[in-house]
Amino acid sequence: MRYRRLGQTDLEMSVLGFGASPLGNVFSVVDPAESTRAVHQAIDWGINFFDVSPYYGATLAEQRLGTALVGRRNEVILTTKCGRYGANDFDFSPRTIVDGVDASLARLKTDYIDLLQVHDVEFGNVELIVTETLPALQGLQQIGKARYIGITGYSLETLITIAKLAPIDSILSYCRYNLMVHDMDKTLTPLAKKKGIGLINASPLHMGILSPSEIPTWHPAPPEIQAAGRRADEICKSHGLRLTEVALRFSLAHPYAASTLVGMSNVKQLEENLRALEPSDDASVIEEIVTAIGSNLNYVWPSGRTDYVESSARTRSISSRLRSDCDHQP
Repeated sequence: MRYRRLGQTDLEMSVLGFGASPLGNVFSVVDPAESTRAVHQAIDWGINFFDVSPYYGATLAEQRLGTALVGRRNEVILTTKCGRYGANDFDFSPRTIVDGVDASLARLKTDYIDLLQVHDVEFGNVELIVTETLPALQGLQQIGKARYIGITGYSLETLITIAKLAPIDSILSYCRYNLMVHDMDKTLTPLAKKKGIGLINASPLHMGILSPSEIPTWHPAPPEIQAAGRRADEICKSHGLRLTEVALRFSLAHPYAASTLVGMSNVKQLEENLRALEPSDDASVIEEIVTAIGSNLNYVWPSGRTDYVESSARTRSISSRLRSDCDHQP
């Protein structure tokens, strides 16, 4: 296993991270005993980064991960999130954040979180997140319930706006750097590097599209994007390769991201994902896949509040207003 430091923190993360959302039956019904074996085996094989959220499976993923980590908590970097609690249930107010973190700590059977993240920030009010939510997380830092704080989301513009206005340790971006989308490196990665903010890349399989498995019915990508994923699978099979391994290896090669998170819930998936750490020359296959994806490369679906969705004018206005407020502080 290889390890990288997350930004300016002292967290040395395994480059392959254990995404625990599947433990909440998000993709399919999971055997709790098997998922516990997967967690233990992952630690034994060097994975030390585990990421979860109360949103995944309506707190079930946190419960199962907490149970699996009993006796092994000190061997891992544990991250969870706050602010999102259901498909359409968001609350970024300080009181809900503080109470929610206490509930997460109880489910995870620990008294601190290594990295506490505001979940899917594009669904919140940016001003509220900057002026109230993140200060609440800083308060949790001061009393030892969180070592570091960060933000997560799909909208690069919203992530960038917040990162410019508030002190954070990390950014988790999903579905914006993999075989189908590369645009994270156009804007977000340069900013993170400039400010010394740690970067975590998630969903290297594009939430299941870059996999031979059945794509979840809730997936937001349109049919043509899903079809492009099936073409990528056919190309890999024609070369005797597994699409998931090629796709994961591509993301793991990112030079700045401290870790790439991939969801897993059993030992078989874990073993398959670990094989992506082995060196392999996939360059010609990747070029063939990118060519086959064609005009669908870098397709981005709408996500978040309609008044914030990829609206540069809106985010510039927020930035200007917040900076003006800061300038007038005594």
